Amino acid sequence: MCGIVGYIGKQNAVRVGVDGLRALQYRGYDSAGLAFLNEGKIVSARAVGKIENLEERVDPAWNSGLGIFHTRWATHGKVTERNAHPHSDCSGDVWLCHNGIIENFKELKEGLIAKGHSFTSETDSEVLPHLVEEEMKNGASFEDAFFSMLSKIRGTYGIAAISAKNPSVLLAARNFSPLLVGVGEGERFVASDVSAVLKHTPQVVYLDDGEVAVITASSHHIYDQSRAVRKKPEHTIEWSLEEAKK
Repeated sequence: MCGIVGYIGKQNAVRVGVDGLRALQYRGYDSAGLAFLNEGKIVSARAVGKIENLEERVDPAWNSGLGIFHTRWATHGKVTERNAHPHSDCSGDVWLCHNGIIENFKELKEGLIAKGHSFTSETDSEVLPHLVEEEMKNGASFEDAFFSMLSKIRGTYGIAAISAKNPSVLLAARNFSPLLVGVGEGERFVASDVSAVLKHTPQVVYLDDGEVAVITASSHHIYDQSRAVRKKPEHTIEWSLEEAKK
């Protein structure tokens, strides 16, 4: 199973995210990648094989308060660096990690190519940031474009997305692929399971299928796909990190 980690807050997102990926290694993976905000632009790195291969590409000077991170288990497309996540839109503004399968990606991809979009991978997942980009080109906000993208896709997904033009928000969505929001003091996390966040906080909110999280460093709001607010309880995880991995 693929793994997702997202972070927004006061710590260095790169360190938090890579640590989170290490905690998710037990899920199995064949490549790993990251994308984070740096001086108004998104910087990314991807590598095939062990997380250590990705770490070799991490500059120790990298520091950011916003990032997304992914370990991939190949479904659509071979095990290559260009097929590793996160994926971006044409402009490099929108970056996104995806677990699951987009059943209608071929028709969506054909429609996007007809509108001038260029693709760099063989994955079904890459249609997602391009769908967001297309909506934003037509004047939609990042948040509105994300909801619109979700309405167009069929399949299973856990998604975490960021935008260079919207540096104060992290978006996430779930449909038959586990995802949670970790709640800290002045920081928030997104993860596929609790082992990726327990080092930082025991407080989590589990997303249900069809739910979307709009997250800032100091808040999180959960909606269904019709934009109705969902009031979700915070759960306190009482397991140790070692117990969570088991």
